[in-house]
Amino acid sequence: MDQAPDLFAMGIPLFMLLFLIEIIATVLRKKDWYRITDTINTLSTGVLNISSNTLSKFMTIAIYNFFLQFAPQELPSSALWVWVVGFIAYDVCYYWNHRLGHERNILWAAHSVHHQSEEYNLATSFRQTSFSWVFSWVFYVPMALAGIPLYVFIFAGTLDLLYQFWIHTRHIPKLGWLENIMVTPSSHRVHHGCNPRYMDKNYGGVFIIWDRLFGSYQEELEDEPVRYGISTPLRSWNPIWANVAFYHQLARDSWYTAHWRDKLRIWFMPTGWRPADVNDRFPLEKRDEHYQKFDAHPQPWLQWYFVLQFFMVILGLMAFLSVADQQSLAFNAIMSSCFAMHLYWIGKSLENREGIMNRECVRLLTCLPIYLFWQYSLTL
Repeated sequence: MDQAPDLFAMGIPLFMLLFLIEIIATVLRKKDWYRITDTINTLSTGVLNISSNTLSKFMTIAIYNFFLQFAPQELPSSALWVWVVGFIAYDVCYYWNHRLGHERNILWAAHSVHHQSEEYNLATSFRQTSFSWVFSWVFYVPMALAGIPLYVFIFAGTLDLLYQFWIHTRHIPKLGWLENIMVTPSSHRVHHGCNPRYMDKNYGGVFIIWDRLFGSYQEELEDEPVRYGISTPLRSWNPIWANVAFYHQLARDSWYTAHWRDKLRIWFMPTGWRPADVNDRFPLEKRDEHYQKFDAHPQPWLQWYFVLQFFMVILGLMAFLSVADQQSLAFNAIMSSCFAMHLYWIGKSLENREGIMNRECVRLLTCLPIYLFWQYSLTL
């Protein structure tokens, strides 16, 4: 076996089917677990992540290959045990990547995107940051140094990611003895909770064993429903802002604090730590039991209009991904920026601010030059 199959591409039709089934089940059960605005914002961050991956995956592969050359011996990819060990090793590394992503400011700045939604459904699994690759590679260096082949690493990472799709749902209850071994919807609901009892628990990707072993496990309790989101709410449908909001907060706090030591260490301190002088001058909104979910209440017709526009962007993304591997980094960077721009304007419009129609006219007028650039680039 000399290469890993593209499991993510193979799984997309199944994702879409399960996504549709969950929406239907939510309507039939008369639950309010989906909102159009929240879903578009969540999926928009996923689109940004996918389009940026056309650039970041080259860096990740290059870094892994660099450290792989220092391994005493590259393990044989033809041996089944190498794939099994590689998958388990990846899940252990993922646990620590995920855990530190919650425990240090600079890492939480990226990972917080996944937790910003105040709903919890299968769409949440697509809500991913565009910047996790900047530091996440560090946690997988031990796999390279152990000689685990690149294809095994890619396969394990893809399989780990695919598994985590189905656990982002409220429809599936506890699963008995499986709760002791695997990450389940129940244990992962806890992970997404901002209740004090639930925060920073259950970091596992596939196996919950690591949480039980390293003391980070918390069971979902019947007498304490999970409240979803982050303790400092985003209050925006803008996917660009979702990706940079916490970086902006850290940079602002670093700028305004009077203490030079704090200007540097704020980036590496435990999550939530702020210099005392900045915390006094610029207090942050914190959620409590009386918090009302963010919603700018755009008109229903406007929401459905942007649902249509969002799916037009998705069609463009699918066309882009079909040719991205054969294009230059410059072309991919320009097209990724174009998708980001369109999603930015859609998100801003859903915030129901003044000038919606003016912004929408400008956005639509950009479609023609982007299409012409696309066609011209493909003919070169």
